[in-house]
Amino acid sequence: MKLGIVGLPNVGKSTLFNAITKAGAEAANYPFCTIEPNVGVVTVPDERLKVLHEMYHSKKTVYTAIEFYDIAGLVKGASKGEGLGNKFLGHIREVAAIVHVVRCFEDPNVVHVDGKINPLSDIETINMELILSDMEIIERRIQRTQKNLKGDKSLQKEIDLLKKVLAVLEQGLSARTLKLGDDELELVKSLDLLSFKPIIYAANVSEEEIADSEENEFVKKVRAFAETEGSEVVVVCAKLEAEIAELDEEEKLAFFEDLGITESGLDKLVKASYHLLDLISFLTAGEPEVRAWTIKRGNKAPQAAGKIHTDFEKGFIRAETIAYDKLIECGGNLATAKEKGLIRSEGKEYIVKDGDVMHFLFNV
Repeated sequence: MKLGIVGLPNVGKSTLFNAITKAGAEAANYPFCTIEPNVGVVTVPDERLKVLHEMYHSKKTVYTAIEFYDIAGLVKGASKGEGLGNKFLGHIREVAAIVHVVRCFEDPNVVHVDGKINPLSDIETINMELILSDMEIIERRIQRTQKNLKGDKSLQKEIDLLKKVLAVLEQGLSARTLKLGDDELELVKSLDLLSFKPIIYAANVSEEEIADSEENEFVKKVRAFAETEGSEVVVVCAKLEAEIAELDEEEKLAFFEDLGITESGLDKLVKASYHLLDLISFLTAGEPEVRAWTIKRGNKAPQAAGKIHTDFEKGFIRAETIAYDKLIECGGNLATAKEKGLIRSEGKEYIVKDGDVMHFLFNV
């Protein structure tokens, strides 16, 4: 899974990226210190794997991972090439979801590209550049489709939908605000529109405000806007995350307790991205390896098997399945779980649930 971190210059993008990936991207108090997208791969925290590892004395534990792309600061006119905009927009096109870092703190020592702190204006600037880029794509698609309409009248339905999307974009609204039917959704997805990508607004607050961030008026405004388009909001302090990144687990817990917070910005971003992208994890466990596998909610057992290997999906017979909490109740003893009837034999139509511990049987 790839997430792209975007925002105006000097809002804390690279600082946050450095903190959550420890990849050492350059962070400086001036625009465009990031030109090529820095890429950092982080493991997804999952306490269930630690428990299973100890239970099975596994030789190897493999967490699922997220790739974070630190994409350079966008400015007004990016869709027209301003500030190396075309290159940056191209980088956004490659990610599954966007993490839009929004400045929600005052600091006279950190310049703002527009000279003032206004998170809604910042959001509008970035979103408008994505919308303008999408409008060009839609307009070209309409022209191309209309040329083919004489030979294929069924294309009128596509043209009508494209015009529906364009009308929303022309209002300054992101494509993600559209209400679409299943057939319409598939076509819009195929267009790969930037403003249709799921988005998490990362409200970057000061160290003093992180514990009581809900009292921050800037954060309140970001939350209110996000509700209008069904987006997620995560409150972080990029500066604080950079400090936390240098601590070991025991020190982190003590640090969190002192600050009155319960989880890191990375944990918040992971949870928000899984929720936004409708993802779940199933698990495989044994002495050789304990591992988490990420799939779309609603995937059936053969699709989950295919995540491990395409041969598993092609030759799928059934999946021996037990819920994680039920396995823990049995102390990881599969024989006990079988005696209690907790291990289920699931077929091709079984919809995998988060935390399912699975063993697949298949024909070679």
